Amino acid sequence: MKQIKNSLETSDNRSNETLNSPLGVRGSMKTFGIALKIFLVFTILTGIVYPLLVTGIAQVVFPHQANGSLILKDNKIIGSELIGQQSDSTIYFTSRPSAIGNNPLPSGGSNLGLTSAKLKAQVAERKNKFITFNQLDKNVEVPSEMLFASASGLDPHISLEAAGLQVNRVATARHFSNTQKERLKTLVEKMSEAPQLGCLGESRVNVLLLNIALDKLR
Repeated sequence: MKQIKNSLETSDNRSNETLNSPLGVRGSMKTFGIALKIFLVFTILTGIVYPLLVTGIAQVVFPHQANGSLILKDNKIIGSELIGQQSDSTIYFTSRPSAIGNNPLPSGGSNLGLTSAKLKAQVAERKNKFITFNQLDKNVEVPSEMLFASASGLDPHISLEAAGLQVNRVATARHFSNTQKERLKTLVEKMSEAPQLGCLGESRVNVLLLNIALDKLR
């Protein structure tokens, strides 16, 4: 045991001598230098080169989407295809409710559960408002997206059914003739978007794009 202890002490002494020697210091500095170079190289690659490359490709391949899918009217930004807008005007189609007022900064839902009394009251209020605003029969089945806010609070779409229930109100407010009203119905169908990849979600209408097309309807 004494011999083993002496051997260990000798080994420790040699290790300390190696670390304290000029060669050990130079070796440590060399390792630090290599690590620093690797750090700088990957910082430049991942922090500068890669973002610039991806941004450049996006601007060339799909600039509209890369810049936020912004919509211009008379050279002024009036919204984005990705963010819904609230409207209480009778001459336009209305979007679904939003728990955050369609503000993209605090994007999110109400986080109210199905057992929440507050949610139940909100749904009842939204249903009554939708029926009254669109002058519908009180027993009409209101599409769920017009009763519940989306998880993001930014959803720009509504179902074809929800848009169809608003046609009469919009046509009346704009004093459309029967011919124009039929054109409006056709426009809603024309503006519908198919489910993503043919199976995700359902057919839907972007409300902002529909309202822009509506202003051009004659």
